[in-house]
Amino acid sequence: MTYKNRKPSIVHDSKEGYDKYAKFYDKTLEYLDSFEQGKLMGVIGKIKGKKVLDVGCGTGRIVRALTEKEAIISGVDLSSEMILVARKKFPKVEFAQGDAEKLPFKDEEFDVVVASFLIVHLKTLQKAFDEIYRVLKPGGFFVVTNINQRKAPKLKLAEQNKIVIDSYYHMPDRVTKALEDSFFFVEKEEFVYESGIWINQIVKAVKK
Repeated sequence: MTYKNRKPSIVHDSKEGYDKYAKFYDKTLEYLDSFEQGKLMGVIGKIKGKKVLDVGCGTGRIVRALTEKEAIISGVDLSSEMILVARKKFPKVEFAQGDAEKLPFKDEEFDVVVASFLIVHLKTLQKAFDEIYRVLKPGGFFVVTNINQRKAPKLKLAEQNKIVIDSYYHMPDRVTKALEDSFFFVEKEEFVYESGIWINQIVKAVKK
């Protein structure tokens, strides 16, 4: 057996990587959903009529569920290509291209902020958490997930091409401490387990 024609995986930063992966991303939705096992929306709870920001929204993986809760949804993602896909799927939702560490929104604009599969791509958490605190109204809350991923997976593009997108591992206690350092009050923390091992941490934090 020969591997001469097999192309190596290339490591990209988040923007470049997801720009390349955007048109393939929706093929993985069922797999990504499995890391939440239905718990994410339960933690978010009732949000009817609330202004909700999905940070790192990608192609809108959780936008449909948020819309079904009758919330007013906005989405932001670093990848302009992911945003293009999201806009086609959800033409009535407001989407913007932007960085989690410098959100393109006004102070105290949202009642709720959600970030699922975001922080795995952040080397440090403080700037993003500070920004999310800024755009939240007093009394609003932030729901963030933290997947137990120590090594970035290889993502398949066309044919034999694969890429790897930079990712970072965050221990659960580091996530809750970073939230507290950004002046959030951690109200709820849940874990999703598989074969006795945690695969996802879901935290609800309130802006007092």
